[in-house]
Amino acid sequence: MSKLIFFLGGAGSGKTTLAKALSRQRKAAFFDMDILLRPAAEAIMTLQGLDPTDRDSPEYKRLCRDLGYRITMDAALDNVALGIDTIVVGPFTKETQTPDWIEQELARIGRSLQDTDVRVAYIYLNSEALYKERITARQSPLDEWKLANWDKFAASLARKQVAWPLPYSSVAYIDNSNEDISIALNEVERSMYA
Repeated sequence: MSKLIFFLGGAGSGKTTLAKALSRQRKAAFFDMDILLRPAAEAIMTLQGLDPTDRDSPEYKRLCRDLGYRITMDAALDNVALGIDTIVVGPFTKETQTPDWIEQELARIGRSLQDTDVRVAYIYLNSEALYKERITARQSPLDEWKLANWDKFAASLARKQVAWPLPYSSVAYIDNSNEDISIALNEVERSMYA
């Protein structure tokens, strides 16, 4: 049974770093929404006369957000249908709050939760200050809006419960606050491949 593993969490939590490390260890397909959407988002935002590096404003969300999730899930589901373990990275905030979303996605490829091992690694940090420190340190133009609108953005960092009907053991909340990434990676490995 192939796995479909979601790495969720706020910006700066380290979800992409951990997902790449697990993908490398397990030779799983890797799909990061930010990477897959970037060329289209830059073109769309530019055509609208907006900042092509914006990934957080209401305008970006209206114009690009849903497209990014569709592109990412289409690519991921194609691999799941081939029986390949697949790792997906993105916030998926609205999707994880919709209980039947994952079942609807799997149905697109004739699959269900009975024949696909869906897991969630929800990566978080233990303080808002650490999120800000890590986001600032990565010096990405994609983070300018976040930093300029920190009070508004910080609300998105609160941990959320995943509403999908998954077994308790299939969802792991992993604190990635330690500078030694191997600590969180070991926990991810145990949780996603138990």
